[in-house]
Amino acid sequence: MTTGARIEHLVTSGTFSLDGGTWDVDNNVWIVGDDDEALVIDAAHDADAIVRALGGRTLRAIVCTHAHDDHIDAAPELADRTGAPILLHADDLPLWKQTHPDRLPDGELTDGQRLPVADTELTVLHTPGHAPGAVCLYAPGLCALFSGDTLFAGGPGATGRSYSDFPTIISSIGDRLLGLPEGTVVHTGHGETTTVGAEAPHLQEWIDRGF
Repeated sequence: MTTGARIEHLVTSGTFSLDGGTWDVDNNVWIVGDDDEALVIDAAHDADAIVRALGGRTLRAIVCTHAHDDHIDAAPELADRTGAPILLHADDLPLWKQTHPDRLPDGELTDGQRLPVADTELTVLHTPGHAPGAVCLYAPGLCALFSGDTLFAGGPGATGRSYSDFPTIISSIGDRLLGLPEGTVVHTGHGETTTVGAEAPHLQEWIDRGF
């Protein structure tokens, strides 16, 4: 399947705070679209940089893979500047309200929902574990999975803090992600990309080590 849509990548820097701790982090921001319109996946830290990368294109939506503050801190400003709606799975509203108590998302993401942009489509996969409302976005036309903090090169996202659960993330990864085509490129919330085929053989190792 060919498509005119493309994937663009920004890295933005800021902090992540939860459970009384704060850490410096670099986040991946993904833009999917063509020359006319786009979706932003995870508006992290720097609305100015994201607006510059959009370059005047119509922003159809700001899609949040989950509501940890480092993935949503720039979302309200980006929404205000572009008119795009912020979309989040309802199960992550408690986390969202810790960061943005006076501004709710504009719409809900639901499992199986399809998000069209340009001439391609992203399917929402609810993948709880790192956060209750964590989602991944599968774009078969781009041979791409946007995994947020659910799956990284080398294993699952962290589950040692509030609202997270290791058995749940293992189920999400095993049941929802590792059965996708092996060549699917996994575009993560932090760090390097990987592929489904590179990660799938290691599921039992992750279970055995417990993270």
